[in-house]
Amino acid sequence: MMLGCSCDCTTLLLGAGLFLILLYIMNSKRKKNFPPGPSGLPIVGYVPFASGNIGEKFFKLREKYGNIMSVRIGSDDWVVLNDFAVINEAFVKKGHTFSGRPSNVLFDMVTGGKGIVMTDYGETWKSLRKFGLATLRGFGIGKRGMEDNVIEETPYLIDTLTSSDVEKNLKKKISYAVSNIICRVVFGSRFNYDDENFVELQEILLNFTQETWETKVVGLVTLAPFLRHLPVFRNAMKVALEEIKKFIAILDKIKEEHKASFDENDIRDFIDAFIKEMKEGHETEAGFTDEYLLQYIRDLFEAGTATTSSTLVWAMLAFLHYPDCQEKIYAEIEAVIGDSGVPSMKHRDQMPYTCAFIQEILRHRPLLPLGVFHKATEEGTLEGYTIPKDTMVWGNIWAVHYDPDTFDNPEEFRPERFLDNEGQFVKSNHVIPFSIGPRHCLGEQLARMELFIFLTGVVQKLKVLPDPEKPPPDFNSGVFNMMFYDSHEFSVRFEKR
Repeated sequence: MMLGCSCDCTTLLLGAGLFLILLYIMNSKRKKNFPPGPSGLPIVGYVPFASGNIGEKFFKLREKYGNIMSVRIGSDDWVVLNDFAVINEAFVKKGHTFSGRPSNVLFDMVTGGKGIVMTDYGETWKSLRKFGLATLRGFGIGKRGMEDNVIEETPYLIDTLTSSDVEKNLKKKISYAVSNIICRVVFGSRFNYDDENFVELQEILLNFTQETWETKVVGLVTLAPFLRHLPVFRNAMKVALEEIKKFIAILDKIKEEHKASFDENDIRDFIDAFIKEMKEGHETEAGFTDEYLLQYIRDLFEAGTATTSSTLVWAMLAFLHYPDCQEKIYAEIEAVIGDSGVPSMKHRDQMPYTCAFIQEILRHRPLLPLGVFHKATEEGTLEGYTIPKDTMVWGNIWAVHYDPDTFDNPEEFRPERFLDNEGQFVKSNHVIPFSIGPRHCLGEQLARMELFIFLTGVVQKLKVLPDPEKPPPDFNSGVFNMMFYDSHEFSVRFEKR
């Protein structure tokens, strides 16, 4: 009996193994005329190799597979675009075909496929996008009113940077100021830095971008959803979703307060403008509902906080490694603004080195190396390859920013690359941290304004110095969590000038 049982088990295991091998062989065959690329391992595909900066890894694979390649993630084949020309072809020239958003288990749990970032390309998204652009413009994005808000917030940022509050790390201190700018637009007012709800929102947001084991685990689930069924991943997902529920609950409370005090003759902010659309009968249109509003303001809050604050942190780290950059910016500030003047956008054209430094930070340390993934809404072609409908598509921003055919010695941090022979700033269309095409970031103008005013405001009043007891981390390596590429945490001193 024991021998028979052993034989049965052996046969069962061999059969299961053979089935998995056959399944892998069948699935490893790519579709006809599909871009080439690595298959990875059976069942999981390339997921085990997707640690660290995968934008950089895909860029290195360009040498073997070309500017457009595929990579197996789980049982699906994703397309990776490793060159500006092909990204421009897909996201701009053929934006109607490659501007979809794929369904993803993690993001679906968070957003339900609603909001502006994860809503699929179609009439609903177009309606929400058009409303968002018009409303944000109406509340001052790209105008003097919003610039005044950034200028007004700058002293608060300087005060918190020089405070001795050790409980707030550098990114958190910066994010308070940055977040308050989008809060003015979305919620109609700024928060005090000790406001309970505001602090909790910042804490939760920071938890999803800092260097922890949990963020790495959750990031893997975005690539391979089946992992969520395994105990370790299931527990991490449970914690993450609980945090998200707290986050959403705070935003929902603010939304309901707006609905209770709504006055159609006094539209105070983005939320009021959205409520007005609903009350005017647009709630019957897909996209203008309570659920979409809640996710829309979540998208705006998260994107309006994480991107700019992380870029400013990278800038501070650059100052520690390249102190000459800081002094060159300060020299421009002294010449153009002075010690007592107020930095504003009118000074930008007179400060070419400062503009070059900001553009080099955006190029050298892109926050989203692979952008936000796209989806083919219909069958399309790219460089002769056939891309089937519903295929996931990644635009590798890292590959564009590190292309040696565009940028000489791209690994070198050198703001001067964006200055001409006369010392004037030269904008590059190949620096695309906010992506391009229909899906490019709604808040790009605001982010660029914040970067210039906050950065010049800080350098005008403070000198950024390393902590003598805690050397800064390497500027050329960061932390890749989920889709974000952040610096390692570091200690820094701010000395008043």
